[in-house]
Amino acid sequence: MTHSTPTQHVQRIGIIGGSGLQQLPGLQDIQQVECTTAFGTPSSPLTLGTLNGVPVAFVQRHGVGHVIPPASINARANIAALRSVGCTQLLSVSAVGSLTHDAPPGSFVLIDQYIDRTIQREKTFFGPGLVGHVPFGEPVCARMRGVLAESAEATDIQARNGGTYVVMEGPQFSTRAESHLYRQWGGTVIGMTAMPEAKLAREAELCYAMIAIPTDFDCWHESHEPVNATLVAQRMADTFNLTRRLVTEAVTRLGRHAGACPCGCDRALDTAVMTAPEHRDPRMVERLLSVAPNATHLSANKE
Repeated sequence: MTHSTPTQHVQRIGIIGGSGLQQLPGLQDIQQVECTTAFGTPSSPLTLGTLNGVPVAFVQRHGVGHVIPPASINARANIAALRSVGCTQLLSVSAVGSLTHDAPPGSFVLIDQYIDRTIQREKTFFGPGLVGHVPFGEPVCARMRGVLAESAEATDIQARNGGTYVVMEGPQFSTRAESHLYRQWGGTVIGMTAMPEAKLAREAELCYAMIAIPTDFDCWHESHEPVNATLVAQRMADTFNLTRRLVTEAVTRLGRHAGACPCGCDRALDTAVMTAPEHRDPRMVERLLSVAPNATHLSANKE
């Protein structure tokens, strides 16, 4: 296992999810990398490789053996680590509960919006000495989501193109009253892990998209068994082969992307920083450039 992560010049697809995604058929040139970042240590060692010729990097969101609870995931370190090995697009895979009949267990939802209800997590790479506000009205890269939709069609996998992910703090599941409330808000699925991943990806000027996999109907659907951890694990196992097929097809297509992102994901910091150049903390700028290396215009020395 390698114990350092020098910045790579190769462009990779970053994948955030469970351990099963590192067992994709066709994954070659596998290398595990231990790394640290300016924001701490990621949830797991990175697994690097190539899939159908496309360079990829995996991180296990909850750590090896699922030991990290949702609110304790160091999402900043995960994003920073993936960025350090050359990732320019991030594909996130997450088990969720369904809040609608239109996204039944066993289907897939290609998320396009979020409602963030989390309160305990580090959600930004900015801070005192460097204040910034990235645009986030469209939190998912439309180009990536389009590719996911094409990939689902090509692999004959049922996937809803678009949906709102309600991100709850956890680790407990919802009360029935909460579940009904989130349905009234227009939520499609509910889970505990999508934030702050999507926000941090935008600050890091990375394209980001999510495949959500409903495993249950949360607790609002009275004719179905209320969600529990055992049920979630079993349903994820049941959809394992479909998930691998969809991710493999998507990575193959995402690897063809070149040039600037038409959605502007790779230029999110162009209009984000409020702090005057002469007042920017050089240490904060250096930390931010470790995850957004193209944003050299933020240098504290720039007039």
